[in-house]
Amino acid sequence: MNPYANAEKLAELKKQANALPLQPGVYFMKDETDTIIYIGKAKALKNRVTQYFGSGNQHTEKVRQMVAHVDHFETILCDSEFEALILENSMIKQYQPKYNILLKDDKGYHYIHITDEKWQRIETAMQLTEKGEYIGPYYSAFVVRETVEEVRRIFKLPDCNRNLDRISKPCLNYHIGLCDAPCRGKISPEDYRQTIKDAREFIKRGNSEETLKILAQEMERAAERLDFEQAAKYRDRLRAIRKLSEKQKVIMTAYERQDVFATACIGEKACVSVMIFREHRLTDRLHFFLDGVGDRGALYAEFLQRYYADREDIPPRVLLDSPCEESELMERFLSEKSGRKVHIVVPKQGEQHDLIDLCLRNAAENLAQKNERSGREMTVLNELAGLLGLTVVPHRIEAYDISHTAGQENVAGMVVFQDGRPLKSDYRRFKIKGFFGQDDYRSMAEVLQRRFSEYQAGTEGFSVLPDLILLDGGKGQISAVEPVLKQFGLTVPLFGMVKDSKHRTRAVTGGGADIAIRANRRAFTLVTLIQDEVHRYAIGYHKNRRTKAMLSSELLHIEGVGKSRAAELLRSFGTVKRLKEAGVEEIAAVKGISQGVAEKIHQYFHASEK
Repeated sequence: MNPYANAEKLAELKKQANALPLQPGVYFMKDETDTIIYIGKAKALKNRVTQYFGSGNQHTEKVRQMVAHVDHFETILCDSEFEALILENSMIKQYQPKYNILLKDDKGYHYIHITDEKWQRIETAMQLTEKGEYIGPYYSAFVVRETVEEVRRIFKLPDCNRNLDRISKPCLNYHIGLCDAPCRGKISPEDYRQTIKDAREFIKRGNSEETLKILAQEMERAAERLDFEQAAKYRDRLRAIRKLSEKQKVIMTAYERQDVFATACIGEKACVSVMIFREHRLTDRLHFFLDGVGDRGALYAEFLQRYYADREDIPPRVLLDSPCEESELMERFLSEKSGRKVHIVVPKQGEQHDLIDLCLRNAAENLAQKNERSGREMTVLNELAGLLGLTVVPHRIEAYDISHTAGQENVAGMVVFQDGRPLKSDYRRFKIKGFFGQDDYRSMAEVLQRRFSEYQAGTEGFSVLPDLILLDGGKGQISAVEPVLKQFGLTVPLFGMVKDSKHRTRAVTGGGADIAIRANRRAFTLVTLIQDEVHRYAIGYHKNRRTKAMLSSELLHIEGVGKSRAAELLRSFGTVKRLKEAGVEEIAAVKGISQGVAEKIHQYFHASEK
């Protein structure tokens, strides 16, 4: 459905929106059945609601679809924007509107299951259907899976489905020291039950200093009573836990409690990854997949509200990979909900930025798997967006370059990269028509003028707007193109790709400043690839036209060959080599070429052979 097909309805809604006051409040979008399909808050109701019913060019597909179903709307005035935020949060929880971000856990809760049998096992579970003891619930499978794997490794418990009452040949885990092999009779049922008991206590206490202290005491007691075999078991567990602790230090933080958020995008699809740190270490991680994503600042303003709506465990620090719209308002919301001051931080360097980078790579990898792309491509696009200060990750990048020889055969190339990969079907070539001579700035302006004229006309191949435009050149090229974007009413981010004295990519320029990208290897590699590709494409077109021009000029020296016949010959053969290799009959088969002229052309190219 086209949101703007019913112009009369749209005009009516816009008129109603224009009558709203410039006061804080909550608005309710409703469909024909009077069902609430979206709830939002606003600092100034009139300004916010009218945005929905204007031009749809800047809206995401999700918003366009929502607008298409709006029959009418209602509002509630509030005394402040914060009061509007609280009311919005309450109303969304009550009505669960279709087009709001709703972070429902559709996977259920997770448990650690200790089975009820002679040889008890420790395993993961989602339902309380079997006999035995269940520890939990846990919010995500990550915690359960990691904990069960740790416990099996530390306490050398079996992870197979063998009948442990039957003596059999032990598996590889026994030979590499990861299992005590009850299947081989290497451990008695009594000792095995004690091991399970110790493992249960470890799960409940966690990997803490208290656990290490208790194990050390048990080891000393066993040694004092000369039970060296048992002492060795405690020693091995201590070593395993310390080794695990060393491994976990890689993803530890100086802050005791904080949540880390990062978002990877492919077009309007996104994955928000959350890494939860408690007692300085990573204790959980979650992934949420969203559609209809536009500005990441606006996304976080809504996402954080939904994420923490039903959570009591709100840490004092929340890390984001990009700024949150209305950050101070969200900090106040989280602070009042948790009963302590909560800070929202966007780190730029150091350990905290490294955590953001790790979280972003996880988000990119999960999104890539869901969309059958590579995590590296998703990561680099998100990093490039961060470096350039873009609020939307560039799904489609268009790059332009000019090529000529002293103003002759002046042409341009346009290449397209979609989700980090060349989209060669959308490459386009331009012959500069507006003037003769050498003027790269004027040439670039003409090319973009023609490109967006085709967009405005809805021409196939030009109907999609880019998320980012890169020009081969610096401030001069940008200054020439900026008026063109203004002319068409477009706000597409525009940057230049600057080269050094050795013709290598040095930086990206925009907003009056150069942005060094060499420090970020992945983003630097992508921009260099784009710049090299557009240069290759433009210069290839230029060489092709120059070759044809030279051939056309040479053909005009042959008696009976004028401009039209030369053009037909070029269309048919393309290169001098192919024309030289052609026989008289093949040349005569070209439209407008008689037998006599064909013989003269053949004689011209083979005169030296006589």
